[in-house]
Amino acid sequence: VPYSKIPIEVVESPEHVSLAREAARKSIVLLENDGTLPFTKEVKKVAVIGPNADDLEVLLGNYNGYSRNPVTPLAGIRNKLPQAEVSFAQGCALAAGLPYLRTVPSGVLFTDMQMTQPGLTGHYYNNSLWEGDPVHMRTDQTIDFTWWDKAPFEDMNARNFSVEWSGVLCVPESGRYVMGAEAFSGCTLTLDGEELINRIDGHHARKEYEYVQLEGGKPYALTLRYVQDDTEYATMRLLWEAPQENLLAEALASASESDLVILCLGLSPLLEGEEMKVKVDGFNQGDRLDTGLPATQLELVKAVKRLGKPTVLVLLNGSAVSFDKEVKSLPAILEAWYPGQEGGNAIADVIFGDYNPSGKLPVTYYQSIDQIPVFEEYAMEGKTYRFFRGQPLYPFGYGLSYTTFAYEPLKIPESLPCGIPADISFQVTNTGERDGEEVVQVYISLPDASNPVPIKTLQGFERIHLKAGESRIVDFTIVPEQMASLDDNQVWVVEAGKLVLEVGGRQYAVRLEGDTVFIPNE
Repeated sequence: VPYSKIPIEVVESPEHVSLAREAARKSIVLLENDGTLPFTKEVKKVAVIGPNADDLEVLLGNYNGYSRNPVTPLAGIRNKLPQAEVSFAQGCALAAGLPYLRTVPSGVLFTDMQMTQPGLTGHYYNNSLWEGDPVHMRTDQTIDFTWWDKAPFEDMNARNFSVEWSGVLCVPESGRYVMGAEAFSGCTLTLDGEELINRIDGHHARKEYEYVQLEGGKPYALTLRYVQDDTEYATMRLLWEAPQENLLAEALASASESDLVILCLGLSPLLEGEEMKVKVDGFNQGDRLDTGLPATQLELVKAVKRLGKPTVLVLLNGSAVSFDKEVKSLPAILEAWYPGQEGGNAIADVIFGDYNPSGKLPVTYYQSIDQIPVFEEYAMEGKTYRFFRGQPLYPFGYGLSYTTFAYEPLKIPESLPCGIPADISFQVTNTGERDGEEVVQVYISLPDASNPVPIKTLQGFERIHLKAGESRIVDFTIVPEQMASLDDNQVWVVEAGKLVLEVGGRQYAVRLEGDTVFIPNE
């Protein structure tokens, strides 16, 4: 295949990074805006709050590659505002029972039971079985390594090596801790002789964790083993979450002292995915049991909203979410999805006006799970924008801009013989004061069809860029196959009757006349 011939040296070139940023910017959907956005870059203090603000996991989603320089929302905002004071507070757990794992700090790791030297002793082996004498020994203050396709030392086999770290963990306060690890290819973690984690996976890196009760001031013997077995992303991180009781109070204190609050919430690949060991209410092995934002996040959003500060909610998730009117009435809401390696910079570009958002929703956002039929029912009635008759939270194809657009029909036939293509054209004008992009969408409805048909179906779209005050003519051709319905004999037919076109939120009727036209099977 052609891409196999691309040399590794050009991967993540400046052109690639620029493309990643542009893709992220174009995908961001502006859901709400009362005029708060875009916000001035002259702002003095910004509070970035939320468990998704500084988490690499939510940039990438599932089945992803890895970037050498990923940019989280927090990092992107700091890049955008080098002169401003940008604070960070976690604010809440992403969901009740889901830990916020971070690298275990050096202050709680020691090489010996007497705790005379910080860090862990690492034995580095030039094989994947911890066999023989280590080729290197050293003290590592923290275990947070990504070697990519290299080895820790030049004289080691980059595709086949292992490391064993040993020492002591001593926490300052008693409580319920989370001990975890992330490795590729695999690792085992043992604490005081009890194996907490044993994971080998040649497919991808994934965080594993267990809850432990620890006594403050007591040394616990710790052993961490890592193996690299023919992967191109050698990585090992020792993780934890210490007891945290003041997340909300810390977030509110940060928000109250700021000129702008940016909430980074949503979901995570740790919650939604495939065949996962999720131990969290509202999720089952990677499947979602509810569409709503987790309760922990709702509590944070509503508490911040009561402060009355200019607030932007940035959602990072891979599937639709729902929330109530109180959240919906926030000054501004952005849907950023899992935006990729340049996601943080793209989000900052939108918030601070260097990019005018133009993304449109590719799915329906329901008001609640009550609007969704049971999964066991395979009929399409009530599912997706094509068959849903209720009022959604946000409809398929929805998305705001910092400017406004007007549509004027130029060419729409009043009638058309069955089986003949329909040529339509519109003039789209940027009626606002900012340059921007519009995604022009064409939907078709067949209200007179004798066969079961969707309520409407997207049959064409085009992204256009218009300067402030500029107009452009956009043409579409609707072919017979797009006007057809499937009859009882499983044959596609174009019937006489009304064809309804919807462009720019307005509907136009075309009369299809003549005999039924059969669409031949290819």
